[in-house]
Amino acid sequence: MKRTDFYYDLPEELIAQEPLKDRSSSRLMILDKNTGEIEHKHFYDIVDELNEGDALILNDTKVLPARLYGQKEGTGGAIEFLLLHKHTLDTWEVILKPGRKAKPGARFVFGNGELKAEVLDVINDGNRLVKFEYEGVFEEVLDKLGEMPLPHYITHKLEDKNRYQTVYAKNPGSAAAPTAGLHFTPELLEKIKAKGVNIGYVTLHVGLGTFRPVKADDILEHKMHSEFYILPQETADLVNKTKSNGKRVISVGTTATRVLETVGMENEKLEQKTGWTNIFIYPGKEFHVIDALITNFHLPESTLIMLVSALAGRENVLNAYKTAVQEKYRFFSFGDAMLIK
Repeated sequence: MKRTDFYYDLPEELIAQEPLKDRSSSRLMILDKNTGEIEHKHFYDIVDELNEGDALILNDTKVLPARLYGQKEGTGGAIEFLLLHKHTLDTWEVILKPGRKAKPGARFVFGNGELKAEVLDVINDGNRLVKFEYEGVFEEVLDKLGEMPLPHYITHKLEDKNRYQTVYAKNPGSAAAPTAGLHFTPELLEKIKAKGVNIGYVTLHVGLGTFRPVKADDILEHKMHSEFYILPQETADLVNKTKSNGKRVISVGTTATRVLETVGMENEKLEQKTGWTNIFIYPGKEFHVIDALITNFHLPESTLIMLVSALAGRENVLNAYKTAVQEKYRFFSFGDAMLIK
């Protein structure tokens, strides 16, 4: 399969720059994965699409305000850090801009000296391993000094950090939000529970590799970055029970999907597991766990549109995206949603 098989034309004005005032009032396209039939609703109508006994699986990762702006000690040169992965308590893998000259021993300062960093090593893809120095709790210092690492296609400044966070975010560690979950409100989740739908949680800390463009012409040559995940026993039991009862497992987002399918590839019944996944799902790959998927509209030629094409069929997905463009849906992180059922 070619990368260009997953291209679609998107007018720039359809890229959502800001979240809607009411999370659940975004539009919802419903795509039947078997027939390709399309319906248009609003996200709060998702309650009508879920049945008693179904399991809704959410990714409870929390986005870190992982973008830091500071200066190089000695020269005062401006620097931007983007935190990717924690290695130990105070050492992180980061992307530096500009970073070509940041050799081991280079030091940087942020805020009024509340946070300092020293480069320890040059590692994967030219990223740096840095050690932070601070007083108090790192997450609190980061929350004060850091900004949300919004994707490059969002050019507007985000006024409220919490709008790039799901209402159920709990475990800090992501460099980007699991955006399919941004549409849920506490009230909507309560309505879903009241209908008899069971809610379970997994954690996948979203790295920037999720959004890394596919550059190879043949998609099979693309290498996925690894991301850390946790599948709790409680969620594994819920999925197993749901499947044995003949009910549906509905994944919220491609990230939750990747956790379930990573573990489901190896085990007929899911069990608690923690690890790293670099699973790449594209047309022809079999789904072992999920029956339906709630997701946003993804970038052309991305691994994410390839994943949804694996579930619903490439032609159905591209037709749905063409329809979304015609109907002026809002695209990407702060955009509208799709239910593939």
